[in-house]
Amino acid sequence: MTKYLGIHEALELHELLTFKNLCVTKAATMSALVQDETLKNLLANDAQSGSEHISQLQKFLTKREDII
Repeated sequence: MTKYLGIHEALELHELLTFKNLCVTKAATMSALVQDETLKNLLANDAQSGSEHISQLQKFLTKREDII
């Protein structure tokens, strides 16, 4: 699938990757400042799942760049 990505699709993936990095950074930073345990857990879980999503997006881009 990744070998069929167009340039515009690769750019969209870069944009999504940048947004996800921002979200993970914000969730991790805010979880250190939050006092409510439930909210702290939600932010920590969000940061963890966001990191996993970032890894998946990076794999798409790495495979895409290998083909070009």
